[in-house]
Amino acid sequence: MHDSITLPVQVPVMPLPGGLLFPHALLPLHIFEPRYQEMLELALSEHRMFCVALVKPQRAPWKSTGDFFHIAGVGLIRACVGRGDGTSNLILQGLRRVRFHAFEQSAPFPIARIEPLKSKARPSVETDALGAKVIELYSKLKENGRQLPEKVDRYLSHLADAEALADLMAATFINDPLRRQQILEELAINQRLRLVIQYLREETGNAAA
Repeated sequence: MHDSITLPVQVPVMPLPGGLLFPHALLPLHIFEPRYQEMLELALSEHRMFCVALVKPQRAPWKSTGDFFHIAGVGLIRACVGRGDGTSNLILQGLRRVRFHAFEQSAPFPIARIEPLKSKARPSVETDALGAKVIELYSKLKENGRQLPEKVDRYLSHLADAEALADLMAATFINDPLRRQQILEELAINQRLRLVIQYLREETGNAAA
């Protein structure tokens, strides 16, 4: 979906407790800390991209680059509105999974050298069946009033892209950050779909076969 966008060699990183960015997903952020205001200014002046990385359990507030996971999502700033008090509201669109393999700086915010990660997918009957199960579980969530915005809902209903389906469902409906991180790190599409199905069932109390 976003593979045609060329990624820079290095990008700023925003480590967040509980926060992850999946490809295909939109993440609204409120930037208020001075160090991240500086990070945002750098991102806007260069490629309009930065990564969101999950801070490890019991490591918040993070103090070093070892305090957050090194597989993360890189995103493109789609909209940014600065406020009079120096804070900003923005929408970050997830582009790709990446791995941090070195850091150009660690403070006041990290800047990482990134390696794009490619999903392993061979379209198969099993992939189609797993995708259909995810759609079925989403239909049950809708019956309980848990629905995505109408535009995304229409997109999902006709989605043939199993990778985008898994990522959007994980980003929206799976609450546990460590489970979301596991799905983010899983490069095999079928296994990613299986994890989404398992965690959706467990977190929604859905025991349907």
